[in-house]
Amino acid sequence: MKRFSKGILILLLVFFSVMVFSPSQVMAAKVKKVPATKVNKWDFTKMPDMSDFDPNNPVIPTGDTFKIAVLAPFSGPAAGIGQQYWITVLWAAHDINKRGGLMIDGKKKMIQVLKADMEFKPDVTKKVAERMILQEKVNVLWGTAGSANMKVLNEIANKYKVITIDTPALTDDLYEGANFTRYSFMTCWSSGQIGRGMAYFYGQRKKEKKFYILCQDNLFGHVFGEGFKKGLKEYYPEAEIVGEEYHKMFLPDFAPYIAKIKASGAEVVYTGDFPPDVTNMVKQARQLGVTIPFANIFVETPEALADLGIEGSKGLVQISWYGTKPPLFKDEGMTKLYKEWNNAWKKWKEPYNTKFYEHFWASTASYVEQTYWLFNVVMRAASADPEKIIKVWEGDTYQYANGKIQHMRACDHKTVQDLHVFEYVPPDQQKEMFNIPPYHFFSESSGPGPTFTIPASKIMPRIDPTMDRCKGVK
Repeated sequence: MKRFSKGILILLLVFFSVMVFSPSQVMAAKVKKVPATKVNKWDFTKMPDMSDFDPNNPVIPTGDTFKIAVLAPFSGPAAGIGQQYWITVLWAAHDINKRGGLMIDGKKKMIQVLKADMEFKPDVTKKVAERMILQEKVNVLWGTAGSANMKVLNEIANKYKVITIDTPALTDDLYEGANFTRYSFMTCWSSGQIGRGMAYFYGQRKKEKKFYILCQDNLFGHVFGEGFKKGLKEYYPEAEIVGEEYHKMFLPDFAPYIAKIKASGAEVVYTGDFPPDVTNMVKQARQLGVTIPFANIFVETPEALADLGIEGSKGLVQISWYGTKPPLFKDEGMTKLYKEWNNAWKKWKEPYNTKFYEHFWASTASYVEQTYWLFNVVMRAASADPEKIIKVWEGDTYQYANGKIQHMRACDHKTVQDLHVFEYVPPDQQKEMFNIPPYHFFSESSGPGPTFTIPASKIMPRIDPTMDRCKGVK
């Protein structure tokens, strides 16, 4: 098979690392509905011409600006993740700057984005974050990869009272108990929601009943498997686990496991594997005649899907953090945002000229949208004062360009949101989701088609009942 690109592998390795969370006795909150409030959003029909956006040669204003430090690994083996974070923040900042900037404490200010190379190390994260605050005088810390690094970032935010946005680190514990700080906001999904979300999907679907869990033999693999089993007990108790295996990472031969899957009578394989393992697993399964769905979260990169081909990727089931009810392009705003990105991409140079960045979609789009949320909050706060920003953000409700709604739970700064499950179908059947020319994501593989919404009320982020701020919150 084709070799998976090093850059994309690093991205997924880092994404895998931020998904791991330590066990605790904290229970998940169960609520009947999400708080209703005013929905805030940007008007993307007023988005400026972004054809001049070049992530390799960005226009970054200086002087009296509103400063954001992007804490990411910009050097070393995980530099690929820094590249992804960098372009997402730059894009949103470039847009808002071309609209005239933000009104900050009585005057219009441009957004200045700074690189802060934390090398994927907690000690470096601490050192660099403090330099950004004390020397560069940044207003916001944006980051970061790895739960251990995000924990450090939150500690620094609390110490210096600087607003921090957590866009990629999914660990529930980061915003519970002594780890909580008023100055940091978790705008992404949380690890505890994933297994319950997929279990809820199958519990409502009730088409398949027999599940085979096959994950990597590491902490995340076991957590991923346990989360799904607990979710099935809650939402689909009549379901049956017909097999559960945990394999070594970077396994070249899945034939023994595939034989067990065939013998088990499983109707779905549930896996938390990241590429290249999940790509090899599905590809070998298809070659050996196993055509049942693989329920996953990581098979979304163009390289992995192209390696599987249209038939090999057909029938995949993916839970997503940048999902929406079909169609993707509901209005002029989302269409304009997508086209501005895609047209600009055609002129980008390495490392941004790959198919990974071609579409405004998946994790990259999620990071961009979370950054837009930050800017929208600052715009409404009309101030760089952390207390004024906190006042606006706690309890805030914001809408992405694709229609997805995010609600910031005030007591612990975790985001309440619907999630979505995609069924992958061939290109000629993707028009339901991708409803503008060419009416599909990629011609080389299957992609998102039929979509199922998991209501936020069914997958509320865990809540720590020992936190005084959260007592009585439902």
